Amino acid sequence: MTALQEAEAKVRELDAEIEKLSRLNGSNLDTQNIREELEKAKQKVLACAYENLTSYDRVYLARKSTRPNVREYIANLFENFFEQKGDRLYGNDEAIVGGIATFCGHAVTVLGTQKGKNLEENLRCNFGMANPEGYRKALRIMKQAEKFHRPIITLIDTSGAYPGIEAEEHGQGEAIARNLQEMSVLTVPVIAIIVGEAGSGGALGLAVANQVWMLENSIYSILSPEGFASILWKDSSRAKEASEIMKLTAADLLELGVIDHIIKEPVGDLCDRADVVYEQIRALLKAELSALGKMSERAIVEQRYKKFRCIGDCSTL
Repeated sequence: MTALQEAEAKVRELDAEIEKLSRLNGSNLDTQNIREELEKAKQKVLACAYENLTSYDRVYLARKSTRPNVREYIANLFENFFEQKGDRLYGNDEAIVGGIATFCGHAVTVLGTQKGKNLEENLRCNFGMANPEGYRKALRIMKQAEKFHRPIITLIDTSGAYPGIEAEEHGQGEAIARNLQEMSVLTVPVIAIIVGEAGSGGALGLAVANQVWMLENSIYSILSPEGFASILWKDSSRAKEASEIMKLTAADLLELGVIDHIIKEPVGDLCDRADVVYEQIRALLKAELSALGKMSERAIVEQRYKKFRCIGDCSTL
């Protein structure tokens, strides 16, 4: 158990005590002062824990099932969302959610990788791991956005593309590669936001964008720390050590020039104060869509091309 997980366990104990005192409100006991002290203790524990987060702590936070998922982001950031389904070739993949919406009165296309909150939901969306039909659906929706001059916003939360035999038989590698190729030359603005876990080509297949943003406690990497440790040391139990050298946190990737902005997260469970993050994203989207909307189609493509070429030329990895 990490220091962060120990702090969370302590917070749960304090929450239980606060709840117990709340039930005593009707008695003659004066519980208000005790409750205030417990709340202060809880905030102190959280502040100390979040002040010194390790890379592995951020991996843990990025994977928490309580984080808002893509459908929640869409519901809170956009209006009039009309979902589009199917790749027009094989079927519909529930791991990819996409469609048309309005943002500040303007039409946009929004899509992303969906994770569930429980086992039933995760089974429905394959734990956020898309099959080839998911990437083909995403590309169909993005090409439609280009045709009708709608900016594209992608929301990414996936451990990676589904690695199963059936996915490979249906052309997983080709589907992701086609997305990378086509997204690189889209003539409309593309903004990618990493809201949780972003692993390998499964994430990159939606992240070839003019702007790439990350939530503070999200991660973006070539593979999972467990997979990295298995390959490098033949020992997946060294995932904590691997996460410290993989440069997968938002701060690491901003320094390397892989991403363009970090969205700050409140202390504690994100689900409790998700509105803080929604407000930041809303303000950033409004400003960036306005700026990109003033650029010509050619300039949009060139800016995206130069952004990714610079990462390749300047990376110290």
